[in-house]
Amino acid sequence: MADHNEFGKVGEQLAVDFLIKNNYKIKHRNYRYLKAEIDIIAQKGNILAIVEVKSRSTNFIDDLNDLIPAKKIKLLVSAADHYVVEKKLDVEVRFDIITIFKQNGTFKLDHIEDAFYHF
Repeated sequence: MADHNEFGKVGEQLAVDFLIKNNYKIKHRNYRYLKAEIDIIAQKGNILAIVEVKSRSTNFIDDLNDLIPAKKIKLLVSAADHYVVEKKLDVEVRFDIITIFKQNGTFKLDHIEDAFYHF
């Protein structure tokens, strides 16, 4: 498996560990619906967090729009809607981004809640 795929898996596990440590319950990982894949679906209270994990080897992000293009946002919204309907959930849905930066062998994690509203 390519190094970037391994790094992505490590980043996703770090994100899961972070969410659990912060009292989220992991409901699903790598949820697929049509052409969409949600990295992590986690719940805390009445909030269902749809979490996109972005692992990078640099901490430079010029613009949040560069992280998740509009087409992917549309797919994530569709997949989240399907998940909520399929599971018959009565929750508030929030879209988050967790960025994992690797520098000099250490990892830095940032959790951006309601990330789609930052655009």
